[in-house]
Amino acid sequence: MIDRQGPAPSPAGPHAGAAPDPDARRRRPEAERRRAAAACLRSLLPELRPEAEAALGRAEAVGFLARLELWFPDLHLPLDALYGDRHDTDALATRLVRAALAAAAARPAPVRELDRRREVHPRWYQDPRMVGYVAYTDRFAGTLRGLHARLDHLAELGVTYLHLMPLLRPREGENDGGYAVADYGAVDPRLGTLGDLEELAGALRARGMSLCVDLVLNHTAREHPWARGWLAGDPRYAGFYTAFPDRTLPDAYEATIPDVFPDRAPGSFTWVPEARDGAGGWVWTTFWDYQWDLDHANPEVFAALLERVLALADRGVEIFRMDAVPFMGKRLGTNCQNQPEVHDLLQALHAAVKLAAPATVFKAEAIVAPEDLVSYLGGHPRHRPECELAYHNQLMVLLWSCLATRDARLAVQALRRMDPIPSDASWATYVRCHDDIGWAISDVDAAAVGWTGAAHRHFLNDFYSGRYPGSFARGALFQENPETGDARISGSAASLCGIEQALDVGDGGALEAGIRRLVLAYAVAYAYGGVPLLYMGDELALRNDHSYLDDPALAADNRWMHRPWLDAAAFARRHDASSVEGRVFDWLRRLAATRADLLALHAGAAAEVLLLDDPRILAWRRRHPRSGTFLGLANFAEHPASVDAGLVGGLDTVLSSDGPVRVHEGRAHLPALGFAWLAEP
Repeated sequence: MIDRQGPAPSPAGPHAGAAPDPDARRRRPEAERRRAAAACLRSLLPELRPEAEAALGRAEAVGFLARLELWFPDLHLPLDALYGDRHDTDALATRLVRAALAAAAARPAPVRELDRRREVHPRWYQDPRMVGYVAYTDRFAGTLRGLHARLDHLAELGVTYLHLMPLLRPREGENDGGYAVADYGAVDPRLGTLGDLEELAGALRARGMSLCVDLVLNHTAREHPWARGWLAGDPRYAGFYTAFPDRTLPDAYEATIPDVFPDRAPGSFTWVPEARDGAGGWVWTTFWDYQWDLDHANPEVFAALLERVLALADRGVEIFRMDAVPFMGKRLGTNCQNQPEVHDLLQALHAAVKLAAPATVFKAEAIVAPEDLVSYLGGHPRHRPECELAYHNQLMVLLWSCLATRDARLAVQALRRMDPIPSDASWATYVRCHDDIGWAISDVDAAAVGWTGAAHRHFLNDFYSGRYPGSFARGALFQENPETGDARISGSAASLCGIEQALDVGDGGALEAGIRRLVLAYAVAYAYGGVPLLYMGDELALRNDHSYLDDPALAADNRWMHRPWLDAAAFARRHDASSVEGRVFDWLRRLAATRADLLALHAGAAAEVLLLDDPRILAWRRRHPRSGTFLGLANFAEHPASVDAGLVGGLDTVLSSDGPVRVHEGRAHLPALGFAWLAEP
C-alpha cells in the first residue's frame, strides 16, 4: 500500500542534521586528483596485466590495458568526487575495472570484431550516413522476432540505427510506458526474450545498423528485485533507495522541486508503510508512486547499474539512451536536476563501459534548459566525456514555434546563443518523439525578439491544442497545471502539421500545406547538425491514434495518441506516389539518400545560424574540413520569402522542395513552406 499523503508531520527525524559538504572532494585541485588517479593506476597495472592476458589472450589484453590507461582518469576522478569522502576510491575503481574485464572476456566474437572497427573509427556515429529510427517494438512489428520483417523498410529509409522504445521487463499494469522497469536483466515477455534481442542485434549489425535501447538510470519499479530486497532488509540492497521517517526533509526538498506530473502525481515523495523495517517512510518518487528513485550516493547502486549495462552491451546493444539522467543528483534547495553528481555519474559510467565495450555509445535523455544541455555532451569548462549523443530538444521546440508563428527570429536568437558542443559529440536532431512537447523557451531569448516567454509558451499550447483561432493543429494539452497555466502538448507530427485537419475537412490546399510543413521540419532535422531521428509513423504521415482510449491502462495518458500502431493500409501505400503516405515516404527516403553523400553534414561540422533580413527564413551554414560549404534554407511562412542572392553564390541546389533555387533581382527565392539544401560543387 502506497500513497502520496501519509501520516501527519512529526518532529524532525535523524535525517534533519547538517548534511556533509557535497563538493569537498571536487574542490581539491585537479592536478592533485589526477596524481591520485595515476598512482592508483600504476599500482593496479602490474597485477591486472596477467589477469587480462589470462582472460582475453595477449592481443586482446593489450587493447584492454591501452583503453584502461586512456579512460582510467575519467573513471577515478568522478568516483572520488562522488564517493571519496566515505569510501576508498582506489578500491572501488579497482573493483569496477575488474568487472569491466570480466565483461570484456564475456563479449561474443561478433561484438569484439565490432569493437575493433569502432576503435579504428571512433567517431562512427558522426558519419552523414547515420539516420536513426525510433519505434515501439509491439506497435511497429509485434515482437522482436517480427522486427526482422521490417528491416527492408528501414533500409529503404536509409536507417543505420534502430532505437527500440522501452523493452526491458516492466511492472505489471501501469508502468509509465515501460519506464517503470521491474528487471534490467529480462525483456518484456510480450516482446520476446534476451535471446531474441541478441539475434536482432546480430541481424541489424549484418546490415550496418546499430541497436539502441533505453536504460532507466534514475529509478526502478517498486517491484524490482533491488526494491524488494531493500524493503526486506537484505544487506545487499541497503541504501539503494531513500526513505525519510517524517515530512521534514521531503517538505524542504519539495519547496524547490517542480512536479513532473502535477495533475496525477503531485509531489516527489510517497509514503510506503513497509519501508524502514515496517516503521514506514517517505520514499523518493520523482515521477510516479510506483517508480522509486535510486540513491546514487551509494556506490553499490553504481556498480549494479554498470553490471546491467555491460551485460546488455555483450548482447549486442551499441547505443544506450540514458533515460531521466538529469534527476539522478539530489541537493536541498535546488530543483534536483542537472546537479554536479549527475555529470560525475555519467562520466564514470561512460569510462567503465568504454573499457569493456568500446563499440558502445551513450545518448542522453536530458530535456532541460539550453544552458544546461551542452554539459551532457561533455561541454564543461574542462572537457569531460559523458555522452556521445544528446537530444537537441531546443531545435525541436523551435521548429514547432517557427511553424506556428511563421517566424524564425526566435530560433535564430536561441540557436545562435547556445554554447558549442565538443567536436567528438553529436546532437540527435528530431521533429517528434514518444513524449509530449514541453516548451523549453528561454525568457531571455523571447525578450530578445520582443516577446514575453510565458505568453509565447501559452500561445504555443493554445495553437497546438487547436484552441487558437485559425490553428491548423490537432493536438491535446498534457499535464495542464490549472494554478500556473503550464502545460505540454501531445499529438503526432502529421496532426500537429495540419494533415489530419485537412483530410477531415477535405481541403486539398490545406493538405498540401500540411505535407510541406512535415517535410520542411524533417529537412531541417536531417541537415542542421548531428544524427537525425525519424519517429515511427512520421514517414507515413500517421495521424493521432485514439485507440488508446479503449485501454483502461492507457486512457488517462494522452501521449499514447502519438504512439500509434503501424497502420497496415497506410504502410501498403508507402510506394504510391499519389497518396499522402507515398509522398511523405519518398521525401524521407530522399532526405537520407542525399544526406549520405554530403560530407559537410558530418556531425563533427558545426552549424552556424545566419542573420538574415527576412524573419521568415531560417538559414544555417556548415563546413567540414574535408568538404566545401553547405547552406540550408527553410521558409516557415505560407507565402514566398527570399534572401540576398550573395548568400547562395557559388552553391548548387542538391535537394529542395521545389527544384533549383531561383535567383531574381538580387534575391534568392524560396516558395511557401519551402526548403533548400545547397552545397559547393
